[in-house]
Amino acid sequence: MNRMIRSRSWWRLLPLLTVMAVIFFLSHQPGDSFELPDLPDIDKLLHSLVYGVLAATALFAVPSACTSRRPWLTMVLVVLFCLAYGTSDEFHQSFVPGRTPSAWDLAADTLGAVLVCAGWYLLGRQGRRGRQGWVRHVR
Repeated sequence: MNRMIRSRSWWRLLPLLTVMAVIFFLSHQPGDSFELPDLPDIDKLLHSLVYGVLAATALFAVPSACTSRRPWLTMVLVVLFCLAYGTSDEFHQSFVPGRTPSAWDLAADTLGAVLVCAGWYLLGRQGRRGRQGWVRHVR
């Protein structure tokens, strides 16, 4: 049974790996290659959005059998995963011309992941009160 679950769910990692590759690609661009609108802290908003998408794809990658048994643990592990990837991304940026690592960027990354995971948890909790149970993954 476990073998069957693993063989059918490997494709669930594809969105996660794609988002990770896009983040890596964008982080590897020189600092002067981005033209962002002249709005205060727009880069922090973009960091939060991108890492929110990373968290959503990480939640999608986790098998529903795991998320339904221990949703709180799933949420914590996904946030820690996003924090670790954000840390490695900031370290990577220290080697890219015109880019510097920033603790504020890492905080924005983590905030985006926390918000998405909290929303996922609360939606699942709301569903559990009804007859739906935890928010289910697409099978």
